[in-house]
This record gives sequence, C-alpha cells and structure tokens, in this order.
Amino acid sequence: MRAVVCKAFGAPENLVVEEVKDPSPGPGQVLVDVKAAAVTFPDTLMLEDKYQFKAPPPYVPGGEVAGVVAGVGEGVHSLAVGDRIVGGLGVTGGFAELAVVPAAGARVLPDSVGFAESTGLNYAYGTSLYGLKYRGDLKAGETLLVLGAGGNVGLSAVELGKLMGARVIAAASSEEKLALCRERGADETINYATENLKDRAKELTGGKGCDVVYDCVGGDYAEAALRATGWDGRFLVIGFTAGIPSVPLNLTLLKSCQIVGVFYGAMAARDPEKRDAIAAELIELTASGKLRPHVSGRYPLDEAGRALRSLMDRKAIGKVVVEP
Repeated sequence: MRAVVCKAFGAPENLVVEEVKDPSPGPGQVLVDVKAAAVTFPDTLMLEDKYQFKAPPPYVPGGEVAGVVAGVGEGVHSLAVGDRIVGGLGVTGGFAELAVVPAAGARVLPDSVGFAESTGLNYAYGTSLYGLKYRGDLKAGETLLVLGAGGNVGLSAVELGKLMGARVIAAASSEEKLALCRERGADETINYATENLKDRAKELTGGKGCDVVYDCVGGDYAEAALRATGWDGRFLVIGFTAGIPSVPLNLTLLKSCQIVGVFYGAMAARDPEKRDAIAAELIELTASGKLRPHVSGRYPLDEAGRALRSLMDRKAIGKVVVEP
C-alpha cells in the first residue's frame, strides 16, 4: 500500500509517500480501506517531537480514519467486511491506503454521514462535547466564549454550544474565520487580532463576564480570557496552539471560578462507557443534520505535508482531511 512516512522529525515538507507493507488486523482489530483521515494539531506537534505521545521515526502520521472494513481479526463480531466505519488508531497510522483500527473504538456510520465529515469527529466534537457537557457543565442560557473558534476544534464548540442552548461568542484571528462562525451559529464575534479580547468580551456580557470559556489557543490570550470569565465561571483548558500560558491564580480566587482541564483522549482510555456514549451521541447528531462538520480542505496522500502546514500556519478553517 501507499502511505505517508515521517522518516525524521522536522517540517511537514519532509514527509514522503512510499510503498509499505500492508497491515494485518490482529485480535480485536479490523482492517480499514481508508477513505479519509483527520489532520489534527497533535499531528503537527508529533512531527517536531513536541507532543506528549512519542512516535520514533519512521512512522505514518494520522490518528483517526474513516473508511470501509476490508478485514476482521480474531474475536471481532460487532463489525463485518463492507461496514462503513470511523475509528481511532491511537496516534499514528492513518495517512495510508489501509489502516488497522481497534474494533472496540470503531463506530458504524449511517449512509447519510460522509467519510470526510465523520473522521475527526471524536477528536474535535468529542473533545467539545466532553468539555462543555461533562467538564464545563454548560447550561442553556449561559454565555460561552470560544477561543480559536475558526479551527476544527473551536468550530465544533461553537456548534455544540448553540445546540446546548448557550449564547455563543466566537473569538478568532480573521474576519473570514468569524464569518464561518456566524454561519455556524455564533451570536457574537471577536477578532482578537484587532480587538481587545477581555474588553470586548466584558462589553458583550454587560460587564458580567462569560460563564464558560473554551480555550484551545492558550498563549497570551489565556489570561485575557480568564479575566473575561464571570463569577463562578468555568475556564476550560483545551489546547495551546499559541503556546502554553502562565496565568495569575489570584484571578480564580477573585472570581470564584474554576480552571478545568479537558483531555478527551485520556478520558476515552479510562472511561470507555462515557467514550461510547459521546461517540453515539455525535453520530446521531451528525446523521440527523443537527451537526454539520465543515470540511475546508481535502488533500491526497502526496499533499499531506501541505495539509499539515495549513494547520501549523493557522490558515486552516474548519476541518482538513487527507483522502487516500
């Protein structure tokens, strides 16, 4: 089969596409004819050996795929050859024509859900549903501020926040990204490249501050967003595309607010029952049309480096996929 291979840590432009041995499904696994693979920010970090999970080169990037089951391993009875599925591989192996997926983490896709739309569903929407519902306790009528709202993860929080009945303020770095956020349901927007994030968020909430902050950006924006958090608010730590921040903890005392970590991947490994409930809810919402994942870029294997570069340079809007 053909696959994208990282032979040494470095820039995505150094990735190569070559023939590698076809994988075989072991016990509890299925072989998938890959139709789409999610391109995520952790993929970019792994290329530069900056992620908490390490993959020594050579390795095939990509942690989640959607496709058609081409073979089943011993002990697999829940899936059959020909099933349309989406599933996680862990952290590597997805940018290839074939991939091996644990059957326990795979979900059958209704015919109404596209491969590109479904892949990355757990990564982005799973993170957001887990964060907003289970960690942030977001309630209808509350105000949700989403940082990095134009990206795949941030945009999923905008959509789910609206479905949960919140008033959503989307913050991003360009008018193009914010236009998409408004199209996907954002009530208000903040361009933090040209506006003061804290001041504008306070203004939009009448000085009260936001009930829940969803921060997948970090960097210098984190403190400003924490200062825009209201009394008894919940500040959700999702990721750090702008760097890992340092924040003054006295703010949590003054606001009686919480800083809450959201790590979907670790939760999925520790709490399979909750993971399965989240996955089932997301597929149902997508099949019904209530969720409409936005795919802005589709790249063949030979252009996987370009796909990753679009994320690294923060130019991607919504979801980007590799389609073998």
